Amino acid sequence: MILTVFKLLGSIALLMYGMKVMSEALQKMAGPGLRHILGAMTTNRFTGVLTGMLVCVAVQSSAATTVMTVSFVNAALLSLSQAISVIMGANIGTTLSAWIMSAGFSFNITNLVWPAFLVAVILIQTRKYRYLGDFLFGLSFLLFALGTLNVTGREMDLAHNEGIVGFFASFDSGSYWTILLFILIGGLLTFVAQSSAALMAITMVLCTSGVLSIYQGIALVMGENIGTTLTANIAALSANTQARRAALAHLLFNVFGVLWVLTVFYPFVNTACRLMDVDPQAASQNPTRLSFVLATFHTMFNVTNTFILIWFIPQLEKVVSKLIPQKAGEEGFKLQYIQSGIMKTPEIAVLQAQKETQLFAERMHGMFLEAKELYGITDDEAFAKKAARIKSMEEMSDRLESEIGGYLAQVGNAHLSDESKKKVRSLLREISELESIGDSIFNMSRTMERRHSQKAVFTASQEKGIEEMFGLLDEAMGNMESVLKGTGTYDASRDYENRIDSLRNVLRSRNAEDVDEGAYSFAIGTIFIDLVRECEKCGDYVMNVVEAKLGGKRDGFAEGGAAVVPSE
Repeated sequence: MILTVFKLLGSIALLMYGMKVMSEALQKMAGPGLRHILGAMTTNRFTGVLTGMLVCVAVQSSAATTVMTVSFVNAALLSLSQAISVIMGANIGTTLSAWIMSAGFSFNITNLVWPAFLVAVILIQTRKYRYLGDFLFGLSFLLFALGTLNVTGREMDLAHNEGIVGFFASFDSGSYWTILLFILIGGLLTFVAQSSAALMAITMVLCTSGVLSIYQGIALVMGENIGTTLTANIAALSANTQARRAALAHLLFNVFGVLWVLTVFYPFVNTACRLMDVDPQAASQNPTRLSFVLATFHTMFNVTNTFILIWFIPQLEKVVSKLIPQKAGEEGFKLQYIQSGIMKTPEIAVLQAQKETQLFAERMHGMFLEAKELYGITDDEAFAKKAARIKSMEEMSDRLESEIGGYLAQVGNAHLSDESKKKVRSLLREISELESIGDSIFNMSRTMERRHSQKAVFTASQEKGIEEMFGLLDEAMGNMESVLKGTGTYDASRDYENRIDSLRNVLRSRNAEDVDEGAYSFAIGTIFIDLVRECEKCGDYVMNVVEAKLGGKRDGFAEGGAAVVPSE
Protein backbone atom coordinates (compact mmCIF):
# COMPACT_ATOMS: atom_id res chain seq x y z
CA MET A 1 0.00 0.00 0.00
CA ILE A 2 2.87 2.35 0.84
CA LEU A 3 4.50 1.60 -2.52
CA THR A 4 1.21 2.31 -4.29
CA VAL A 5 0.84 5.66 -2.51
CA PHE A 6 4.37 6.63 -3.54
CA LYS A 7 3.60 5.61 -7.11
CA LEU A 8 0.54 7.87 -6.99
CA LEU A 9 2.47 10.84 -5.60
CA GLY A 10 5.42 10.22 -7.91
CA SER A 11 3.10 10.06 -10.93
CA ILE A 12 1.57 13.40 -9.98
CA ALA A 13 5.06 14.89 -9.59
CA LEU A 14 6.02 13.55 -13.03
CA LEU A 15 2.82 14.98 -14.49
CA MET A 16 3.60 18.44 -13.13
CA TYR A 17 7.23 18.21 -14.28
CA GLY A 18 6.19 17.05 -17.75
CA MET A 19 3.75 19.95 -18.10
CA LYS A 20 6.44 22.39 -17.00
CA VAL A 21 9.10 21.07 -19.39
CA MET A 22 6.64 20.92 -22.28
CA SER A 23 5.40 24.45 -21.62
CA GLU A 24 8.90 25.94 -21.40
CA ALA A 25 10.01 24.13 -24.57
CA LEU A 26 7.01 25.42 -26.50
CA GLN A 27 7.71 28.97 -25.39
CA LYS A 28 11.32 28.66 -26.55
CA MET A 29 10.29 27.17 -29.90
CA ALA A 30 7.77 29.95 -30.45
CA GLY A 31 10.45 32.55 -29.62
CA PRO A 32 9.57 36.13 -30.58
CA GLY A 33 6.45 34.94 -32.41
CA LEU A 34 4.85 33.93 -29.12
CA ARG A 35 5.89 37.18 -27.51
CA HIS A 36 4.46 39.32 -30.31
CA ILE A 37 1.32 37.37 -31.15
CA LEU A 38 -0.64 38.69 -28.16
CA GLY A 39 -0.14 42.30 -29.17
CA ALA A 40 -0.66 41.63 -32.86
CA MET A 41 -3.87 39.60 -32.68
CA THR A 42 -5.91 41.39 -30.05
CA THR A 43 -7.53 44.03 -32.22
CA ASN A 44 -10.96 43.32 -30.68
CA ARG A 45 -12.49 41.17 -27.97
CA PHE A 46 -13.18 38.23 -30.30
CA THR A 47 -9.67 38.03 -31.77
CA GLY A 48 -8.39 38.47 -28.22
CA VAL A 49 -10.29 35.39 -27.08
CA LEU A 50 -9.06 33.44 -30.09
CA THR A 51 -5.49 34.56 -29.44
CA GLY A 52 -5.63 33.55 -25.78
CA MET A 53 -7.05 30.17 -26.75
CA LEU A 54 -4.36 29.50 -29.36
CA VAL A 55 -1.50 30.62 -27.12
CA CYS A 56 -2.77 28.47 -24.24
CA VAL A 57 -3.10 25.46 -26.55
CA ALA A 58 0.49 26.07 -27.67
CA VAL A 59 1.89 26.62 -24.19
CA GLN A 60 -0.35 23.99 -22.56
CA SER A 61 -0.73 26.03 -19.39
CA SER A 62 -3.44 28.54 -18.61
CA ALA A 63 -1.42 29.76 -15.63
CA ALA A 64 1.62 30.45 -17.85
CA THR A 65 -0.56 32.17 -20.46
CA THR A 66 -2.25 34.31 -17.83
CA VAL A 67 1.05 35.27 -16.16
CA MET A 68 2.36 36.07 -19.63
CA THR A 69 -0.67 38.25 -20.32
CA VAL A 70 -0.32 40.04 -16.98
CA SER A 71 3.32 40.67 -17.89
CA PHE A 72 2.22 42.22 -21.19
CA VAL A 73 -0.16 44.51 -19.34
CA ASN A 74 2.62 45.37 -16.91
CA ALA A 75 4.82 46.23 -19.90
CA ALA A 76 2.03 48.34 -21.45
CA LEU A 77 1.94 46.06 -24.50
CA LEU A 78 -1.69 45.15 -23.94
CA SER A 79 -4.55 47.26 -22.63
CA LEU A 80 -6.60 45.93 -19.74
CA SER A 81 -9.58 45.14 -21.98
CA GLN A 82 -7.32 43.25 -24.42
CA ALA A 83 -5.84 41.28 -21.55
CA ILE A 84 -9.27 40.29 -20.24
CA SER A 85 -10.26 38.87 -23.63
CA VAL A 86 -6.97 36.95 -23.88
CA ILE A 87 -7.51 35.49 -20.40
CA MET A 88 -10.99 34.36 -21.41
CA GLY A 89 -9.50 32.57 -24.40
CA ALA A 90 -6.83 30.98 -22.20
CA ASN A 91 -9.56 29.43 -20.07
CA ILE A 92 -10.94 27.73 -23.17
CA GLY A 93 -7.50 26.67 -24.39
CA THR A 94 -6.64 24.98 -21.10
CA THR A 95 -9.50 22.50 -21.56
CA LEU A 96 -7.32 20.67 -24.08
CA SER A 97 -5.24 19.39 -21.17
CA ALA A 98 -8.33 17.71 -19.72
CA TRP A 99 -9.02 15.98 -23.03
CA ILE A 100 -5.39 14.76 -23.23
CA MET A 101 -5.74 13.33 -19.71
CA SER A 102 -9.04 11.68 -20.61
CA ALA A 103 -7.30 10.00 -23.54
CA GLY A 104 -4.57 8.88 -21.16
CA PHE A 105 -7.16 7.19 -18.94
CA SER A 106 -8.90 5.51 -21.89
CA PHE A 107 -6.07 3.15 -22.91
CA ASN A 108 -2.54 2.11 -21.88
CA ILE A 109 -0.73 5.09 -23.27
CA THR A 110 2.65 4.18 -21.73
CA ASN A 111 3.41 1.90 -24.70
CA LEU A 112 3.83 5.05 -26.83
CA VAL A 113 6.15 6.70 -24.34
CA TRP A 114 9.34 4.68 -24.77
CA PRO A 115 9.99 5.49 -28.45
CA ALA A 116 9.10 9.14 -27.68
CA PHE A 117 11.71 9.19 -24.90
CA LEU A 118 14.31 7.76 -27.30
CA VAL A 119 13.58 10.32 -30.02
CA ALA A 120 13.51 13.15 -27.44
CA VAL A 121 16.95 12.29 -26.05
CA ILE A 122 18.41 12.09 -29.56
CA LEU A 123 16.94 15.49 -30.49
CA ILE A 124 18.16 17.07 -27.24
CA GLN A 125 21.73 16.13 -28.17
CA THR A 126 21.42 18.12 -31.40
CA ARG A 127 21.68 21.89 -31.28
CA LYS A 128 19.16 22.60 -34.01
CA TYR A 129 16.26 20.53 -32.66
CA ARG A 130 16.91 20.51 -28.92
CA TYR A 131 13.78 22.52 -28.10
CA LEU A 132 11.68 20.00 -30.01
CA GLY A 133 13.47 17.32 -28.00
CA ASP A 134 12.63 19.12 -24.76
CA PHE A 135 9.00 19.27 -25.84
CA LEU A 136 8.88 15.53 -26.61
CA PHE A 137 10.69 14.84 -23.34
CA GLY A 138 8.08 16.78 -21.36
CA LEU A 139 5.23 15.22 -23.32
CA SER A 140 6.67 11.75 -22.69
CA PHE A 141 6.79 12.40 -18.96
CA LEU A 142 3.23 13.70 -19.10
CA LEU A 143 1.91 10.63 -20.92
CA PHE A 144 3.96 8.27 -18.76
CA ALA A 145 2.55 9.93 -15.62
CA LEU A 146 -1.01 9.61 -16.94
CA GLY A 147 -0.51 5.94 -17.77
CA THR A 148 1.01 5.26 -14.36
CA LEU A 149 -1.82 7.12 -12.65
CA ASN A 150 -4.33 5.02 -14.55
CA VAL A 151 -2.63 1.76 -13.55
CA THR A 152 -2.07 2.89 -9.97
CA GLY A 153 -5.72 3.89 -9.64
CA ARG A 154 -6.75 0.36 -10.62
CA GLU A 155 -4.15 -1.16 -8.28
CA MET A 156 -5.46 0.84 -5.34
CA ASP A 157 -8.91 -0.63 -6.00
CA LEU A 158 -10.46 2.22 -4.07
CA ALA A 159 -13.97 1.17 -5.09
CA HIS A 160 -13.69 -1.80 -2.73
CA ASN A 161 -12.14 0.15 0.14
CA GLU A 162 -15.13 0.48 2.44
CA GLY A 163 -13.54 3.18 4.58
CA ILE A 164 -12.76 5.55 1.71
CA VAL A 165 -15.98 4.81 -0.15
CA GLY A 166 -17.98 5.27 3.06
CA PHE A 167 -16.26 8.59 3.78
CA PHE A 168 -17.14 10.13 0.41
CA ALA A 169 -20.57 8.46 0.43
CA SER A 170 -21.30 10.30 3.68
CA PHE A 171 -21.48 13.49 1.62
CA ASP A 172 -24.85 13.86 -0.04
CA SER A 173 -24.15 14.60 -3.72
CA GLY A 174 -27.65 15.99 -4.02
CA SER A 175 -26.91 18.73 -1.48
CA TYR A 176 -25.62 22.13 -2.49
CA TRP A 177 -23.62 22.25 0.76
CA THR A 178 -21.64 19.23 -0.42
CA ILE A 179 -21.04 20.83 -3.79
CA LEU A 180 -19.86 24.05 -2.13
CA LEU A 181 -17.54 22.09 0.16
CA PHE A 182 -15.93 20.25 -2.74
CA ILE A 183 -15.54 23.51 -4.68
CA LEU A 184 -13.67 24.92 -1.68
CA ILE A 185 -11.50 21.82 -1.41
CA GLY A 186 -10.70 21.92 -5.13
CA GLY A 187 -9.71 25.58 -4.94
CA LEU A 188 -7.48 25.13 -1.88
CA LEU A 189 -5.72 22.04 -3.26
CA THR A 190 -5.06 23.74 -6.58
CA PHE A 191 -3.69 26.78 -4.78
CA VAL A 192 -1.35 24.60 -2.70
CA ALA A 193 -0.22 22.43 -5.63
CA GLN A 194 -0.05 25.42 -8.04
CA SER A 195 -1.20 23.05 -10.79
CA SER A 196 -4.77 22.62 -11.95
CA ALA A 197 -3.57 19.83 -14.27
CA ALA A 198 -2.37 17.76 -11.31
CA LEU A 199 -5.68 18.22 -9.49
CA MET A 200 -7.59 17.35 -12.65
CA ALA A 201 -5.60 14.10 -12.88
CA ILE A 202 -6.33 13.26 -9.23
CA THR A 203 -10.02 13.99 -9.76
CA MET A 204 -10.09 11.65 -12.74
CA VAL A 205 -8.41 8.89 -10.71
CA LEU A 206 -10.97 9.25 -7.91
CA CYS A 207 -13.94 9.36 -10.29
CA THR A 208 -12.83 6.50 -12.53
CA SER A 209 -12.07 4.42 -9.40
CA GLY A 210 -15.65 4.82 -8.24
CA VAL A 211 -14.73 6.73 -5.08
CA LEU A 212 -16.20 10.09 -6.08
CA SER A 213 -19.58 10.63 -7.65
CA ILE A 214 -19.57 12.59 -10.88
CA TYR A 215 -21.21 15.52 -9.07
CA GLN A 216 -18.44 15.64 -6.46
CA GLY A 217 -15.76 15.33 -9.14
CA ILE A 218 -17.21 18.18 -11.15
CA ALA A 219 -17.44 20.32 -8.01
CA LEU A 220 -13.69 19.77 -7.55
CA VAL A 221 -13.13 20.83 -11.16
CA MET A 222 -15.07 24.05 -10.51
CA GLY A 223 -12.88 24.74 -7.48
CA GLU A 224 -9.78 24.07 -9.56
CA ASN A 225 -10.89 26.82 -11.98
CA ILE A 226 -10.82 29.31 -9.11
CA GLY A 227 -7.63 27.98 -7.52
CA THR A 228 -5.63 28.29 -10.73
CA THR A 229 -6.34 32.03 -10.95
CA LEU A 230 -4.38 32.63 -7.75
CA THR A 231 -1.09 31.95 -9.57
CA ALA A 232 -1.44 35.09 -11.69
CA ASN A 233 -2.66 37.15 -8.73
CA ILE A 234 0.40 36.18 -6.71
CA ALA A 235 2.66 36.95 -9.68
CA ALA A 236 1.04 40.39 -10.03
CA LEU A 237 1.43 41.44 -6.39
CA SER A 238 4.48 43.60 -7.10
CA ALA A 239 3.36 44.63 -10.60
CA ASN A 240 1.73 47.89 -11.57
CA THR A 241 -1.94 48.68 -11.11
CA GLN A 242 -3.06 47.58 -14.58
CA ALA A 243 -1.35 44.20 -14.20
CA ARG A 244 -3.01 43.59 -10.83
CA ARG A 245 -6.35 44.50 -12.38
CA ALA A 246 -5.81 41.96 -15.18
CA ALA A 247 -5.05 39.22 -12.66
CA LEU A 248 -8.12 40.16 -10.61
CA ALA A 249 -10.26 40.05 -13.76
CA HIS A 250 -9.17 36.42 -14.25
CA LEU A 251 -10.29 35.60 -10.72
CA LEU A 252 -13.63 37.39 -11.11
CA PHE A 253 -14.21 35.68 -14.46
CA ASN A 254 -13.96 32.21 -12.94
CA VAL A 255 -15.81 33.13 -9.73
CA PHE A 256 -18.69 34.48 -11.80
CA GLY A 257 -18.71 31.26 -13.83
CA VAL A 258 -18.87 29.11 -10.72
CA LEU A 259 -21.69 31.22 -9.27
CA TRP A 260 -23.96 31.03 -12.30
CA VAL A 261 -23.24 27.32 -12.84
CA LEU A 262 -24.26 26.68 -9.23
CA THR A 263 -27.72 28.06 -10.01
CA VAL A 264 -28.18 25.39 -12.72
CA PHE A 265 -25.66 22.88 -11.40
CA TYR A 266 -27.54 19.60 -11.70
CA PRO A 267 -29.16 20.28 -15.11
CA PHE A 268 -25.80 21.52 -16.43
CA VAL A 269 -23.92 18.43 -15.19
CA ASN A 270 -26.65 16.12 -16.48
CA THR A 271 -26.28 17.70 -19.92
CA ALA A 272 -22.55 16.98 -19.92
CA CYS A 273 -23.28 13.39 -18.84
CA ARG A 274 -25.83 12.88 -21.61
CA LEU A 275 -23.32 14.06 -24.21
CA MET A 276 -21.02 11.23 -23.09
CA ASP A 277 -23.89 8.74 -22.68
CA VAL A 278 -23.43 8.48 -18.91
CA ASP A 279 -26.14 8.14 -16.26
CA PRO A 280 -24.99 10.29 -13.30
CA GLN A 281 -27.20 8.32 -10.90
CA ALA A 282 -25.99 4.83 -11.90
CA ALA A 283 -24.06 2.87 -9.25
CA SER A 284 -21.44 1.56 -11.72
CA GLN A 285 -20.04 3.48 -14.64
CA ASN A 286 -17.62 3.04 -17.52
CA PRO A 287 -14.43 4.61 -16.10
CA THR A 288 -13.32 5.88 -19.51
CA ARG A 289 -16.59 7.74 -20.05
CA LEU A 290 -16.39 9.35 -16.61
CA SER A 291 -13.03 10.94 -17.40
CA PHE A 292 -14.48 12.28 -20.65
CA VAL A 293 -17.49 13.69 -18.75
CA LEU A 294 -15.07 15.77 -16.63
CA ALA A 295 -13.35 17.05 -19.77
CA THR A 296 -16.72 17.78 -21.40
CA PHE A 297 -17.94 19.75 -18.38
CA HIS A 298 -14.65 21.68 -18.19
CA THR A 299 -15.04 22.72 -21.83
CA MET A 300 -18.74 23.56 -21.52
CA PHE A 301 -18.08 25.62 -18.39
CA ASN A 302 -15.33 27.78 -19.93
CA VAL A 303 -16.91 28.17 -23.38
CA THR A 304 -20.31 29.16 -21.95
CA ASN A 305 -18.78 31.48 -19.37
CA THR A 306 -16.73 33.20 -22.08
CA PHE A 307 -19.77 33.52 -24.35
CA ILE A 308 -21.68 35.25 -21.52
CA LEU A 309 -18.94 37.60 -20.32
CA ILE A 310 -17.37 38.56 -23.65
CA TRP A 311 -20.18 41.11 -24.09
CA PHE A 312 -19.40 42.70 -20.71
CA ILE A 313 -15.63 43.25 -20.92
CA PRO A 314 -15.95 47.06 -20.54
CA GLN A 315 -18.09 46.57 -17.42
CA LEU A 316 -15.65 44.02 -16.00
CA GLU A 317 -12.84 46.49 -16.66
CA LYS A 318 -14.70 49.16 -14.69
CA VAL A 319 -15.28 46.77 -11.77
CA VAL A 320 -11.61 45.79 -11.40
CA SER A 321 -10.56 49.43 -11.84
CA LYS A 322 -12.82 50.40 -8.94
CA LEU A 323 -11.63 47.50 -6.77
CA ILE A 324 -7.96 48.34 -7.46
CA PRO A 325 -7.66 52.14 -7.74
CA GLN A 326 -4.63 53.84 -9.23
CA LYS A 327 -2.00 54.65 -6.63
CA ALA A 328 -1.07 58.28 -6.25
CA GLY A 329 2.26 59.00 -7.88
CA GLU A 330 2.63 55.50 -9.30
CA GLU A 331 3.60 56.80 -12.71
CA GLY A 332 6.57 58.75 -11.38
CA PHE A 333 10.15 58.76 -12.61
CA LYS A 334 11.01 55.13 -11.87
CA LEU A 335 10.97 51.72 -13.47
CA GLN A 336 7.60 51.37 -15.12
CA TYR A 337 7.68 47.99 -16.80
CA ILE A 338 10.11 45.83 -14.85
CA GLN A 339 8.68 44.25 -11.72
CA SER A 340 10.53 41.61 -9.72
CA GLY A 341 7.35 39.68 -9.01
CA ILE A 342 6.88 38.48 -12.59
CA MET A 343 9.70 36.14 -13.49
CA LYS A 344 7.78 32.96 -14.25
CA THR A 345 8.09 33.53 -17.98
CA PRO A 346 11.70 34.63 -18.67
CA GLU A 347 10.99 35.19 -22.37
CA ILE A 348 8.49 37.89 -21.42
CA ALA A 349 10.98 39.35 -18.95
CA VAL A 350 13.22 40.14 -21.92
CA LEU A 351 10.38 42.05 -23.52
CA GLN A 352 9.75 43.96 -20.30
CA ALA A 353 13.41 44.97 -20.20
CA GLN A 354 13.17 46.02 -23.85
CA LYS A 355 10.21 48.26 -23.06
CA GLU A 356 12.03 49.72 -20.05
CA THR A 357 15.05 50.45 -22.24
CA GLN A 358 12.83 52.30 -24.70
CA LEU A 359 11.56 54.44 -21.82
CA PHE A 360 15.17 54.95 -20.68
CA ALA A 361 15.94 56.38 -24.14
CA GLU A 362 12.91 58.67 -23.97
CA ARG A 363 14.08 59.95 -20.60
CA MET A 364 17.57 60.65 -21.90
CA HIS A 365 16.04 62.57 -24.81
CA GLY A 366 13.95 64.49 -22.28
CA MET A 367 17.10 65.19 -20.28
CA PHE A 368 18.73 66.66 -23.41
CA LEU A 369 15.72 68.91 -23.98
CA GLU A 370 16.11 70.12 -20.39
CA ALA A 371 19.77 70.93 -21.18
CA LYS A 372 18.67 72.89 -24.27
CA GLU A 373 16.36 74.94 -22.08
CA LEU A 374 19.18 75.46 -19.56
CA TYR A 375 21.34 76.94 -22.33
CA GLY A 376 18.87 79.76 -22.89
CA ILE A 377 18.20 80.66 -19.22
CA THR A 378 19.79 83.84 -17.87
CA ASP A 379 18.02 84.19 -14.50
CA ASP A 380 20.22 82.83 -11.70
CA GLU A 381 17.45 81.17 -9.67
CA ALA A 382 15.79 79.54 -12.68
CA PHE A 383 19.20 78.42 -13.94
CA ALA A 384 20.07 76.81 -10.61
CA LYS A 385 16.74 74.93 -10.46
CA LYS A 386 17.12 73.63 -14.00
CA ALA A 387 20.75 72.60 -13.40
CA ALA A 388 19.73 70.75 -10.22
CA ARG A 389 17.02 68.92 -12.14
CA ILE A 390 19.52 67.81 -14.79
CA LYS A 391 21.85 66.57 -12.08
CA SER A 392 19.05 64.52 -10.50
CA MET A 393 18.21 63.07 -13.92
CA GLU A 394 21.83 62.05 -14.38
CA GLU A 395 21.75 60.27 -11.03
CA MET A 396 18.53 58.58 -12.10
CA SER A 397 20.20 57.40 -15.30
CA ASP A 398 22.85 55.69 -13.16
CA ARG A 399 20.11 53.95 -11.18
CA LEU A 400 18.26 52.93 -14.33
CA GLU A 401 21.39 51.32 -15.75
CA SER A 402 22.01 49.52 -12.47
CA GLU A 403 18.44 48.28 -11.99
CA ILE A 404 17.79 47.26 -15.60
CA GLY A 405 21.23 45.65 -15.77
CA GLY A 406 20.58 43.71 -12.55
CA TYR A 407 17.23 42.55 -13.87
CA LEU A 408 18.78 41.40 -17.15
CA ALA A 409 21.42 39.51 -15.18
CA GLN A 410 18.64 37.58 -13.41
CA VAL A 411 16.86 36.94 -16.70
CA GLY A 412 20.11 35.78 -18.29
CA ASN A 413 20.38 33.03 -15.68
CA ALA A 414 16.99 31.61 -16.71
CA HIS A 415 16.26 29.23 -19.57
CA LEU A 416 16.12 31.40 -22.68
CA SER A 417 16.13 30.79 -26.41
CA ASP A 418 19.32 31.71 -28.28
CA GLU A 419 17.60 34.74 -29.81
CA SER A 420 16.53 35.99 -26.39
CA LYS A 421 20.05 35.52 -25.01
CA LYS A 422 21.31 37.65 -27.88
CA LYS A 423 18.72 40.30 -27.04
CA VAL A 424 19.83 40.32 -23.41
CA ARG A 425 23.42 41.01 -24.49
CA SER A 426 22.21 43.76 -26.82
CA LEU A 427 20.07 45.34 -24.09
CA LEU A 428 22.97 45.35 -21.64
CA ARG A 429 25.02 47.36 -24.10
CA GLU A 430 22.12 49.65 -24.97
CA ILE A 431 21.57 50.66 -21.33
CA SER A 432 25.30 51.21 -20.87
CA GLU A 433 25.39 53.59 -23.83
CA LEU A 434 22.20 55.32 -22.68
CA GLU A 435 23.79 55.95 -19.29
CA SER A 436 26.80 57.43 -21.13
CA ILE A 437 24.38 59.75 -22.93
CA GLY A 438 23.17 60.89 -19.51
CA ASP A 439 26.75 61.53 -18.39
CA SER A 440 27.45 63.48 -21.58
CA ILE A 441 24.36 65.68 -21.18
CA PHE A 442 25.33 66.34 -17.57
CA ASN A 443 28.79 67.42 -18.78
CA MET A 444 27.06 69.80 -21.21
CA SER A 445 25.14 71.31 -18.30
CA ARG A 446 28.37 71.77 -16.33
CA THR A 447 29.93 73.57 -19.29
CA MET A 448 26.82 75.79 -19.43
CA GLU A 449 27.26 76.49 -15.71
CA ARG A 450 30.82 77.68 -16.41
CA ARG A 451 29.48 79.94 -19.14
CA HIS A 452 26.74 81.26 -16.84
CA SER A 453 29.03 81.87 -13.86
CA GLN A 454 31.63 83.65 -16.01
CA LYS A 455 28.94 85.70 -17.78
CA ALA A 456 30.44 84.57 -21.09
CA VAL A 457 28.58 85.93 -24.12
CA PHE A 458 28.70 84.02 -27.38
CA THR A 459 28.78 85.76 -30.74
CA ALA A 460 25.92 85.39 -33.21
CA SER A 461 28.05 82.91 -35.18
CA GLN A 462 28.67 80.80 -32.07
CA GLU A 463 25.00 80.89 -31.11
CA LYS A 464 24.03 79.73 -34.58
CA GLY A 465 26.57 76.89 -34.42
CA ILE A 466 25.27 75.68 -31.05
CA GLU A 467 21.69 75.91 -32.30
CA GLU A 468 22.55 73.76 -35.33
CA MET A 469 24.40 71.24 -33.18
CA PHE A 470 21.50 70.99 -30.71
CA GLY A 471 19.05 70.56 -33.58
CA LEU A 472 21.02 67.68 -35.13
CA LEU A 473 21.46 65.98 -31.77
CA ASP A 474 17.75 66.35 -31.02
CA GLU A 475 16.85 64.71 -34.35
CA ALA A 476 19.45 61.96 -33.82
CA MET A 477 17.94 61.12 -30.44
CA GLY A 478 14.48 61.03 -31.94
CA ASN A 479 15.66 58.55 -34.55
CA MET A 480 17.39 56.53 -31.82
CA GLU A 481 14.05 56.20 -30.01
CA SER A 482 12.43 55.10 -33.27
CA VAL A 483 15.14 52.47 -33.79
CA LEU A 484 14.54 51.05 -30.32
CA LYS A 485 10.84 50.82 -31.15
CA GLY A 486 11.55 49.14 -34.47
CA THR A 487 10.70 52.00 -36.83
CA GLY A 488 13.93 54.02 -37.17
CA THR A 489 16.73 53.23 -39.60
CA TYR A 490 20.46 52.72 -39.34
CA ASP A 491 21.15 54.91 -42.39
CA ALA A 492 19.35 57.87 -40.82
CA SER A 493 21.39 57.49 -37.63
CA ARG A 494 24.63 57.24 -39.58
CA ASP A 495 23.69 60.36 -41.53
CA TYR A 496 23.02 62.31 -38.33
CA GLU A 497 26.34 61.22 -36.84
CA ASN A 498 28.26 62.21 -39.98
CA ARG A 499 26.55 65.60 -40.03
CA ILE A 500 27.33 66.14 -36.34
CA ASP A 501 30.98 65.18 -36.92
CA SER A 502 31.21 67.52 -39.93
CA LEU A 503 29.64 70.39 -38.02
CA ARG A 504 32.01 69.76 -35.10
CA ASN A 505 34.99 70.03 -37.47
CA VAL A 506 33.65 73.23 -39.06
CA LEU A 507 32.95 74.87 -35.69
CA ARG A 508 36.34 73.83 -34.30
CA SER A 509 38.19 75.36 -37.27
CA ARG A 510 36.09 78.52 -37.15
CA ASN A 511 36.68 78.82 -33.40
CA ALA A 512 40.44 78.67 -33.84
CA GLU A 513 40.29 81.39 -36.52
CA ASP A 514 37.99 83.65 -34.46
CA VAL A 515 40.22 83.38 -31.38
CA ASP A 516 43.30 84.18 -33.47
CA GLU A 517 41.53 87.18 -34.98
CA GLY A 518 40.39 88.41 -31.57
CA ALA A 519 36.66 88.01 -32.21
CA TYR A 520 36.35 86.76 -28.62
CA SER A 521 38.62 85.65 -25.79
CA PHE A 522 40.39 82.34 -25.51
CA ALA A 523 38.31 81.54 -22.38
CA ILE A 524 35.03 82.00 -24.26
CA GLY A 525 36.42 79.95 -27.15
CA THR A 526 37.32 77.14 -24.73
CA ILE A 527 33.80 77.05 -23.26
CA PHE A 528 32.31 77.06 -26.75
CA ILE A 529 34.47 74.26 -28.10
CA ASP A 530 33.99 72.17 -24.92
CA LEU A 531 30.23 72.37 -25.46
CA VAL A 532 30.57 71.47 -29.13
CA ARG A 533 32.88 68.57 -28.32
CA GLU A 534 30.46 67.20 -25.72
CA CYS A 535 27.59 67.38 -28.19
CA GLU A 536 29.64 65.41 -30.72
CA LYS A 537 30.55 62.85 -28.07
CA CYS A 538 26.88 62.53 -27.12
CA GLY A 539 26.12 61.92 -30.80
CA ASP A 540 28.63 59.04 -30.76
CA TYR A 541 26.85 57.47 -27.80
CA VAL A 542 23.53 57.84 -29.60
CA MET A 543 25.00 56.00 -32.58
CA ASN A 544 26.36 53.33 -30.25
CA VAL A 545 22.84 52.67 -28.97
CA VAL A 546 21.61 52.23 -32.54
CA GLU A 547 24.50 49.87 -33.29
CA ALA A 548 23.74 47.83 -30.18
CA LYS A 549 20.10 47.54 -31.16
CA LEU A 550 20.65 46.67 -34.81
CA GLY A 551 23.75 44.56 -34.27
CA GLY A 552 25.82 46.40 -36.87
CA LYS A 553 29.53 47.20 -36.78
CA ARG A 554 31.31 50.50 -37.04
CA ASP A 555 34.82 51.87 -36.79
CA GLY A 556 35.92 52.74 -33.30
CA PHE A 557 34.64 49.66 -31.46
CA ALA A 558 36.98 48.24 -28.92
CA GLU A 559 37.36 44.54 -28.32
CA GLY A 560 34.32 43.17 -26.49
CA GLY A 561 31.90 45.61 -28.10
CA ALA A 562 32.66 48.71 -26.01
CA ALA A 563 32.56 51.91 -27.96
CA VAL A 564 35.66 54.02 -28.25
CA VAL A 565 34.67 57.66 -28.45
CA PRO A 566 37.21 59.52 -30.61
CA SER A 567 39.38 61.82 -28.56
CA GLU A 568 40.17 65.39 -29.50
